[in-house]
Amino acid sequence: MALPRPERLVWDLDWNLLRTFVVIAEVKSITRAAERLNLKQPSVSNALRRLEDRVGRRLVERDATRFELTEVGRLLYEQSVEVFGTISQLPLLMRGISDDVTGHVMIATASHVVSPLFDQALSEFHRNYPRASITISVAASTEVAKQVRERRASFGICLVSQRDPALEYAMVYREFFGFFCGPQHRLYGQTGLTLADLRGEPSVSFQTDHISDALRPVALLRSEARLSADVVGVSSSLEEVRRMIVAGLGIGPLPLHVARRDVADGTLWRLPPYDAPPAIDIFLLVNPDKAMNRAEKALLSGLQALIAETPLGDRVYNG
Repeated sequence: MALPRPERLVWDLDWNLLRTFVVIAEVKSITRAAERLNLKQPSVSNALRRLEDRVGRRLVERDATRFELTEVGRLLYEQSVEVFGTISQLPLLMRGISDDVTGHVMIATASHVVSPLFDQALSEFHRNYPRASITISVAASTEVAKQVRERRASFGICLVSQRDPALEYAMVYREFFGFFCGPQHRLYGQTGLTLADLRGEPSVSFQTDHISDALRPVALLRSEARLSADVVGVSSSLEEVRRMIVAGLGIGPLPLHVARRDVADGTLWRLPPYDAPPAIDIFLLVNPDKAMNRAEKALLSGLQALIAETPLGDRVYNG
């Protein structure tokens, strides 16, 4: 008998032949096997012969007084029992498996991503899939895009200055920036100010506050206000820019909707311009070539659905 190629055997084998062979090996008789299987004896004999032809080895040595499995027959029987034992456990195993989504999600965000939409997506994801876990890393927008492009992050949320053709973009929300000062600043508490009152004032800002970067509208406003050319402090972190403003290092830009509570608490003071503040769009970045686990897919699809179903007007945060 010619031996079949291993990869061919797996796909060409009639698994019913294995089932018949297991019964033959257990009852040690073609006749008794036919009775157990409710088949005619010639059908069982034919099944054994076809299996032997398929594996290319004799499986049973038998005559009028003897019925024994060959060494190959014993090996095939043992392996077949394991296969059918595994299959027999499937109903029990499937009953023990729920539809719970597990896995880890790596989200990269810019520090000033403050959005009820994003918060809602996280809340709904955790409520629906409590066994999944999340890591949110904060970085400069350029680093966020890099992590998404390199597939180190499940997705990213950040400002965008130049689009990467390898990534997909969806606007999450639009925020507006204003200038603020802290309680120690000379302009704190003053009303009726104009942009001219800010001329020559020292300032702090974000690292992306440049004409050629993501905060270009803020940089243009800084130029229009003629703030001091010497920026006292910079950071990629909103929290640290806020800290420097509150500490009195200088005037600085913050998203209006983020600074609202500090203004109400007296920690920050809003400065001009009060009309037509610069607008900045925040985007969801996705790498379509990244293979995602179930948790990543669930959170991303949930966030995308919220974005799609929320009108743009409700995603514009005027402060």
